[in-house]
Amino acid sequence: MIAFTTAIEPLRLANRFLLEDTYSWQIISTDGQPVRASNGLQISVDGSLDDITAQSNMDERPDMVVVCSGIDVDQLETKHTKAMIRRLYRTGIAIGGLCTASWILADAGLLEDKQCAIHWENMPGFMEKFPNAHVHADLFEVDGRLYTCAGGTAALDMMLYIIAQDHDEPIINRICEQCLTDRVRSSSDRQRLPLRARLGVQNARLLSIIEMMEANISEPLPLTEIAGISNLSRRQIERLFRQNLGRSPARYYSELRLDRARHLLLQSNLPIVDVAIASGFVSASHFSKCYRDQFGRSPQVERRERERAQRAATMDLASEFHSEESLVEPL
Repeated sequence: MIAFTTAIEPLRLANRFLLEDTYSWQIISTDGQPVRASNGLQISVDGSLDDITAQSNMDERPDMVVVCSGIDVDQLETKHTKAMIRRLYRTGIAIGGLCTASWILADAGLLEDKQCAIHWENMPGFMEKFPNAHVHADLFEVDGRLYTCAGGTAALDMMLYIIAQDHDEPIINRICEQCLTDRVRSSSDRQRLPLRARLGVQNARLLSIIEMMEANISEPLPLTEIAGISNLSRRQIERLFRQNLGRSPARYYSELRLDRARHLLLQSNLPIVDVAIASGFVSASHFSKCYRDQFGRSPQVERRERERAQRAATMDLASEFHSEESLVEPL
């Protein structure tokens, strides 16, 4: 919902300050039915994806179609959507993706060898699923007619970039002031808080080591190699981690890798042995033991719980649909 609204509001504000309807938009869903967001709000729509596709060869065709999706994007049934998006793209229409929609665009084959962005939480699963997409932990990416952003307020930054292609800086500044944002962030700005703020750590050497660990998850670096690169002894590194983070470097590194593994379990259908390898574990049995020690459940149970929750959500949606149907009285 944040990405959805912050993509539309800059367009509305641009029209307000330009004193004319320079930008117009329609809200569409796959089947033309209202869509309920994960926060419970139901969004009414102007039509279906087929309606827009039918316009694609006409004068009123849109300049851009922007796809918006949220959690559990890998579980969505998007076969029809992907086919329509490919068709629209082939006609010359720009395609955008908000939040996790980069997953849908990649699954449609549009991000092959393209620069793209996705929410940091979805990056591990995305990188494993689509190794030929050049995904970055940036706020947004523009590659030709493809626009992708990480979601959240990054949608605002991407739309400001698009508006800036048409209008001068004063308009952009007025939109920013109206949104109470103090600057236009560039595409390469960080998605997440800097390590210094996220961990509450000020020691530059320790931060450098943690960045090194985060960049080497699937093939963990031995502590001796980390020590050599950082020009510190093993004992000095041990002391830094104990004093600032309350645990050993080995323990912290293991937690990073297990966190990556949990994201892969929840966001992909990778076999558990592949999740283990992608997280830097040499065997599935060792991975399962470490995972259980960290999270109190095995990877198998974690995966089953996710599947159970998804089935329950699907049943709830079906029940809600039938309840709404029963309220319609025959003429």
